[in-house]
Amino acid sequence: MTRSLGGLTSGMAKRGYHHGNLREALIDGCLTLIEKRGPTGFTLSEAAREAGVTPAAVYRHFEGREDLIAAAALQGYEMFGDLMEYAYGDGQPSALKAFEATGRAYLAFARKYPGHYIAMFESGISINRSSELHAVATRAMGVLEKAAEQLSQHIPAEKRPPPQMFSAHIWALSHGVVELFARSNPGTKSPFPPEDLLETGIGIYLRGLGLIAPDSEDPNG
Repeated sequence: MTRSLGGLTSGMAKRGYHHGNLREALIDGCLTLIEKRGPTGFTLSEAAREAGVTPAAVYRHFEGREDLIAAAALQGYEMFGDLMEYAYGDGQPSALKAFEATGRAYLAFARKYPGHYIAMFESGISINRSSELHAVATRAMGVLEKAAEQLSQHIPAEKRPPPQMFSAHIWALSHGVVELFARSNPGTKSPFPPEDLLETGIGIYLRGLGLIAPDSEDPNG
C-alpha cells in the first residue's frame, strides 16, 4: 500500500534543525512572519525577536532580510524536491499516474508549508541568487518536466509539445489553483475543492493532447 501525499507532508521535517541551531531558529522565525505578514511585512529585528535572539545575532548568518528569505526558500525547495520525487516514484510504472501525482504534490506542499511556498514563489527572490538555490530549485522543477517528458512519449512526434512547455502549463495551472483557491490569503472561496479543480483542469489539458480518452458520450444524449 502506498502512502498518501498528505501523510508524506505530515512526516517531512526541516533539514538540519536541532535545538540551539541559531540559523535554523532564525529561518523558522522568518517563516512564521512570512505566513502572518508576507515576505515584505517584517524586519530583521522582528525575525530575531520571533526567534528569541538579539538583532545583532541575525547578522552572524544573514546580510539582510532578502538573504534570510532566500535561506527559507532554499530549505523549501529541498523539501519540495523530495516530495515531488516521492510523488513521481509513487505513480510509477504508469506515466499518467506519475504525472498526475506531481500535480497533486504541488498543491499538498503549498497547503502544508505556506511560509516556504511564499518564500519560494511569491517573495521575488530569484533562483539565480546563488548557485545552491538554483541547483535545488532546478532539481524540484525538473521532476515535473521529467514526468511530462515520459508521458508525452505517447504523443506522435509531430504533435508533441516540448517537455518544458508541457510542464510549464501544468505548473501554471497548479500555481493558479493554489493562489486563487487553496490559501486563505489571497485565496478565496470556490464552489469546488481545490483538488477537484486541479484534477479536472489537468484532465482537460491531457484530453486535449490525446493522452486520455474523451468522456463517454451520453447514451441518452
